[in-house]
Amino acid sequence: MWKKACNTVARCIAEAKEYNKQRWDKTHMEPDFKEGDQVLVSTPKFNNLKGPKKMRDSFLGRFTIIKLIVRNSVEVKLTEEFSSELSQAILPDR
Repeated sequence: MWKKACNTVARCIAEAKEYNKQRWDKTHMEPDFKEGDQVLVSTPKFNNLKGPKKMRDSFLGRFTIIKLIVRNSVEVKLTEEFSSELSQAILPDR
């Protein structure tokens, strides 16, 4: 009885994994970043932006990509207004 239950659970897990993989593969698109593209920067890790956290924008800018580092990591050119704030947020003083 126990082995039958374990086999059923293992089969259900395998079926769920396959179903989820098919759904992911059907809808997922790899980002196609190129130098010169304009992107938004996600802000959850920036602690020094002004205002209450709840009211801050989730993304900043339209920043131009300067260099591709790896597949999902890029270097962007910051505009004047964000240059000092974001550089401090990314590389805090110790």
